[in-house]
Amino acid sequence: MDKREKLIAQIMAECEKDGEPVTRAEAEEMAEMELKANTTRHYEQSTKERKPATREKKVDAEKVEIIQKIYEFLLTNGEESATIVNEQREIQFREFSITLTKHRKGKTK
Repeated sequence: MDKREKLIAQIMAECEKDGEPVTRAEAEEMAEMELKANTTRHYEQSTKERKPATREKKVDAEKVEIIQKIYEFLLTNGEESATIVNEQREIQFREFSITLTKHRKGKTK
């Protein structure tokens, strides 16, 4: 008798003993579920060390141009303390900062 058949017989006997007899088909289903639940999965971690993925940042020329124009405008209008913090995103001057955000197009249905 294989493991599955032994389990089916055991389930049928236990249910009979509890006063709730089951058919062979029901016992087979219960045994199948129990066998699947008892399987242990074996996971191993690789011994090789993975190097992190290197991803190149794309430069948005339009954003760089807008930041540059705002920066030049601030300098020509007396804001000598203006500095570009991020060429695509942020300018700081005095206690202020200007952050440029490009919004994505909305999804169409």
